Amino acid sequence: MELESIILPGVEEKRPLVIAGPCSAETEEQVMTTARQLASNGIKMFRAGIWKPRTKPGGFEGVGSDGLAWLQKVKKETGMYVCTEIATQKHVYETLKYGIDVLWIGARTTANPFAVQEIADALKGTDIPIFIKNPVNPDLELWIGAVERIYNAGIKRIGVIHRGFSSYDEKLYRNLPQWHIPIELRRRIPNLPIICDPSHIGGKRELIAPLSQQAMDLNYDGLIIESHCNPDSAWSDKDQQVTPNVLSYILNLLVIRDSKQTTENLTELRKQIDVIDDELLSILNKRMRVSREIGQYKKEHHMQVLQTIRYDEILKDRVAAAVKMNISGEFMKTILEAIHEESIRQQIEIINQK
Repeated sequence: MELESIILPGVEEKRPLVIAGPCSAETEEQVMTTARQLASNGIKMFRAGIWKPRTKPGGFEGVGSDGLAWLQKVKKETGMYVCTEIATQKHVYETLKYGIDVLWIGARTTANPFAVQEIADALKGTDIPIFIKNPVNPDLELWIGAVERIYNAGIKRIGVIHRGFSSYDEKLYRNLPQWHIPIELRRRIPNLPIICDPSHIGGKRELIAPLSQQAMDLNYDGLIIESHCNPDSAWSDKDQQVTPNVLSYILNLLVIRDSKQTTENLTELRKQIDVIDDELLSILNKRMRVSREIGQYKKEHHMQVLQTIRYDEILKDRVAAAVKMNISGEFMKTILEAIHEESIRQQIEIINQK
């Protein structure tokens, strides 16, 4: 993709690019108070949700187009660029009419190719930065597909927002980061800017700082953080918003490491990693050979492939051993599940051979 810079005039080209503002535009006073405080702290890009359909009806769903005039006022009074979310063709036309500077497509919309294509069609002929949040489910191809739809509409100023992925399980985060997915996205499209949304990943204001630092350590280009003049009285997502002063404190704590620094001193260590990886592949190959021999035995003795009791024992013992070695138990469980799945696949292949 031949992408162009998302950096707008007057905004410093340094990491992190920061976009901040309330989850929702609630009242003109709330918007202006928050914007003035953010501007006084040096923030150049202001965000606020105008249309806010919730998971279930009945809650506050945004002020609608009336709030766009408040964003206009923010831009005029503070000089900040203004940004908001779009989900429909109508939203595109309304935001363009009010001169909104930056638009983003939300996670639920990204998950719907029909909606993304409708937005892409409405954006044709414009030259405005568009950010695309990851879909709610961990589907990299769906995310890339949304990027391609916007790009094919002639938009060259594109970035993505990593806001985490939904899960039914009880968890620390509101949305699981699953960092490997945006990392793979960067490998596939190296020049695509990635912005982290620690507010939606964490769901709690105390998680914003560590998540922001992790994003910077992974060489993300920027942060989009929810900031409200009085977070505890926010009409939506109050637990994940911080005051402009707290935001400033968080940003000042960030350690931004030089991504362009030479890695020559790592060469020897990386060679060791390469050797170890080769050894791992060799060991996995030996394990699969034994699994195939087990599959042959099961075939000859008319045994079923899956032996649940044995699998449970392996999981329990190996995970416990890994934890003693200071290796994450969850990581070890994921590795073992993948190995077991491949072992089962190879055994079934042998059993079904004629």
